[in-house]
Amino acid sequence: AIFKGKIQNLEPGLKAAFVDIGQEKNAFLHYWDILPSSTDNSIEVVKSNKSKKQLKNEKLSLKNIPDLYPVGSEILVQITKGQIGSKGPRVTTNISLPGRFLVLTPHGGTLGISRKIEDRAERTRLKKILRSISLPEGMGVIIRTAGEGKKLRYFVRDLEILKKRWQGITDRIKQSKLPSCVYVEPNLIGRTVRDFLTENIDRIVVDTVETYETVLTEVEKISPRSRSKVFHYKDEKAIFEQYKVEEQLNQTYQRNVPLPSGGEIVIEETEALISIDVNTGSHKNSNKDGKNFILAVNLEAAAEIARQIRLRNIGGLIIVDFIDMKAKKDRNAVLNRMRREMATDKAKSHILPISTLGIMQMTRQRHSESHASGIYTDCPYCNGRGSVKSARTMSVEIQRRLISVIRHIRARDGHDKEIELRVLLNPSNLDRLRHEDEDLLIEIEQSYGAKLSFRADPIYHVENFKIIDVETGQEQR
Repeated sequence: AIFKGKIQNLEPGLKAAFVDIGQEKNAFLHYWDILPSSTDNSIEVVKSNKSKKQLKNEKLSLKNIPDLYPVGSEILVQITKGQIGSKGPRVTTNISLPGRFLVLTPHGGTLGISRKIEDRAERTRLKKILRSISLPEGMGVIIRTAGEGKKLRYFVRDLEILKKRWQGITDRIKQSKLPSCVYVEPNLIGRTVRDFLTENIDRIVVDTVETYETVLTEVEKISPRSRSKVFHYKDEKAIFEQYKVEEQLNQTYQRNVPLPSGGEIVIEETEALISIDVNTGSHKNSNKDGKNFILAVNLEAAAEIARQIRLRNIGGLIIVDFIDMKAKKDRNAVLNRMRREMATDKAKSHILPISTLGIMQMTRQRHSESHASGIYTDCPYCNGRGSVKSARTMSVEIQRRLISVIRHIRARDGHDKEIELRVLLNPSNLDRLRHEDEDLLIEIEQSYGAKLSFRADPIYHVENFKIIDVETGQEQR
């Protein structure tokens, strides 16, 4: 989304500005994201279309930012990373509008090609197309990987759609108040058609009439020939059940993910990083004692890990513990497989070579929270720890509290007072006290001259209990 915002405050220490964009949280704008974008390594620049003002702005440095954008000044920003937890969204002033085959950069001033298009002859052909494209001064455009093999007319049509979209945005910028949203990405249907309806897609299957018609409308805009690929699903059986999507969704968030030939990977999501462990399990291989078996499991795991990372939308620092491989060529084979599998991911990633301990470190661009964080919430019973105190631990706590309460009453009311206490607790903890620790409770009664009684109630949390003074009916703390 693109917002017309206002600089709320500047933080020289962080080298960042906080921008009021009319949302719950102010947006975080690093000074680097205010400067004109430097050449992206993933893009090969073919032609410059920069205006005199853009060439002048290239000489700006971080120290100029506070003077150019003082507190209260108006600024146009685009979301690059959505709000994650308590952190506000991250934004940039380098606006880009993705189309089907092109990305329009209204203030970019350069024409380039994605480096993911590797064929040399195709790159040469696309460079000729770029040089023939006419753009207003200061505007830039990038050919996406989806543009590989496409003729000039596809790019011309896509560019016209993007230019009209940008014109609409500039009109809204002039008319809208401060702060306000001036552009939102298409909805799920629009993005799916734009980004995923490529030549290798055979069918789009839709199960409602309204969505079917919407998809046809979107397809008509970008690729009329692809209308024949859209099918309306009319069977009584649910569409996700028919194509076994539900089954795959349920498996996506399991801690243990089985590999096709018997091994498994274990995925743990923590505050600081994601750890992924590769286990052999009952891997089916005739040469189970040999090095080929270990390499086969690791190669299989690398492909599944890349898939799970995309499916779960995992981002940030990721540590993968592969089964130890002594041979460097085997470690390189797994590294190359992982890089190949991650190359199809739209999010940028950086993968380091596997260490001698079998550890691979990698990072993946994080645009938003992982899907699991939106589907699951911390367990209210264990507060997200995944475990609760044992009955033995609770028995010790109850005994300690009983002694403390008895001593407090004795100090307050004297040693001759009769003390009768009742403990309300979870049945599993009472079971421990009644059997293994019965002698310890008798010893407390005899040593401190108190009478103890217990009442189990399943409504009590395993880690909670109450001590009541029977005489007064008050809880003792």
